[in-house]
Amino acid sequence: MPDAYGPLGLFLSAFLAATLLPFSSEAALAAALSAGMESGVALTAASAGNILAILVNYLLGFWLYEKTHTKLEASKTGRKALAAGHRYGYAALLLSWLPVIGDPLTLVAGMVRLNLVWFLLLAGGLRIVRYWLIAQAF
Repeated sequence: MPDAYGPLGLFLSAFLAATLLPFSSEAALAAALSAGMESGVALTAASAGNILAILVNYLLGFWLYEKTHTKLEASKTGRKALAAGHRYGYAALLLSWLPVIGDPLTLVAGMVRLNLVWFLLLAGGLRIVRYWLIAQAF
C-alpha cells in the first residue's frame, strides 16, 4: 500500500496500525523505504499517521470512561483496574511503542485521564524513535 500511494499510503497504513486493527506500520515503513521513499518523508508520514491514531485511541478511552465510569467504580475489579491505571499510567506508556500491547495502553491512558500533553510527548515520542530506528536499517 505505501509504495502504490506514496506518503499518503504510508500515513494511512501507520494510522490503521495504531488502532486496534492487526496491521504492521513497521512493515509499511520498511516497504516504503525499500521502494525508495525519502527517509524524512517516510518518517514524517508514518509518525503523523501513528500519532494521530494514538490521539484517537486516547479520546476514545476518554469517551468510554464517561460512558462506563459508574460500572467501573461499582465493581471491585473495575476499581482495581482504575487504581492501577492511575498508579502506573505514565510508566505503562513506556511500553506503548510495542506491537500488540502498545495500542490498548493508549486507550487506557484516555480512560484514566493522563495529561494529554505528557501522553503525546511520551507515547508519540517513542513512536517516532521506533520509526527512526527502523529507518536506520535502510
